[in-house]
Amino acid sequence: MFSSVCVVGLGYIGLPTAAILAAQGIHVTGVDVKESSVEAINAGHVPFVEPDLERFVVDAVGKGLLHAQTEPGPADVYIVAVPTPFHEDKSADLSYIEAAAKSIAPHLSGNELLILESTSPPGATHHMADVVFESRPDLADSGLLFAHCPERVLPGRVMIELVDNDRIIGGITPEAAERAADLYRSFCKGELLLTDATTAEMAKLVENSFRDVNIAFANELSVIADKLGIDVWELIELANHHPRVNILQPGPGVGGHCIAVDPWFIVSAAPDEARLIRSAREINDAKPGWVIDKVLAAAYGLDAPKVALLGLAFKPNIDDLRESPALAIAAQLADRMPTAQLLAVEPHVHELPRQLAGRDNVTLTPLAEALETADILVVLVDHDVFKAVPSDKVAGKHLVDTKGLWDRKKK
Repeated sequence: MFSSVCVVGLGYIGLPTAAILAAQGIHVTGVDVKESSVEAINAGHVPFVEPDLERFVVDAVGKGLLHAQTEPGPADVYIVAVPTPFHEDKSADLSYIEAAAKSIAPHLSGNELLILESTSPPGATHHMADVVFESRPDLADSGLLFAHCPERVLPGRVMIELVDNDRIIGGITPEAAERAADLYRSFCKGELLLTDATTAEMAKLVENSFRDVNIAFANELSVIADKLGIDVWELIELANHHPRVNILQPGPGVGGHCIAVDPWFIVSAAPDEARLIRSAREINDAKPGWVIDKVLAAAYGLDAPKVALLGLAFKPNIDDLRESPALAIAAQLADRMPTAQLLAVEPHVHELPRQLAGRDNVTLTPLAEALETADILVVLVDHDVFKAVPSDKVAGKHLVDTKGLWDRKKK
């Protein structure tokens, strides 16, 4: 039914989606504004870390089923997978979606299916349709269909979960939902759950807000336990022996393109009603400041201390820095500790990210060197390579362990 698909946005979701569709024999045009990404993909390379993805890209490009370019072209289906950040007031920034819709509009002739995959506030899919029709009023009765199919994959397992996870598919019309389901059925083994577009948008936000609220509980516990002189890791382990309790693990905050952003879309849509969701966001957003205070206290009295910051990514074993609390902590410490040497240890990147580059007091440092030379060790991400470090390697160091790696090893 679908011979061609155009995927707009070749990031952490768009490129895997393009590659998995191409693996089904569908001709896929991938679109991205970054020429460097376009060139890399056409050469069979992936511009970020995601297990198994490069194998799919190499195969698809080699067979002529996947081609990247900087502008859309004609297609049966358009999938929009662009960023949806928020403004300073926490309302959603839909400018990327609007730009994508405007770039697609000139290539439409009627009866195409447009799918928004970007995590979006309620009404975003309708807004995308409005932008298309404002650009092309001649297509008002042309049979265009619009749907929202939010991604729900875990970085590091994207190529597995794209296939295995259940999928919510919301159409502006039932026909749009059914047609979108036909496309996803080509590769998705999970259950396809059809609904309307606004409910689909809200479902994704609710999933991530649920997780955010539960993480906030764990993060608040860690602050309370610290004040009371209690080991929060032991506390949570003991409490979780209750058959109906499953407290998550605390950390330095919450990052990533979903959990750190999506709850604000609900708050923006219903500011007076979303009280618990707002509070959870505020608790998690405040956690980096608490970590910074711990590092400053550990450095008190040390002359030009060396501080190893273990991890910059927003979660373990990936190179994704989006909304990373670890990266935010590193940048703020660089400002607040101008005489310190900050040793940034992130084994999944090869150069300092933009927020840290050019600072005289920050260097990207191998783990072994950081462990040997640092006065203070700050665990921000529980990468496997950090978990493998025996506790005797950190003996005698000032330790700020936001993930409980070595504290738990002492138990």
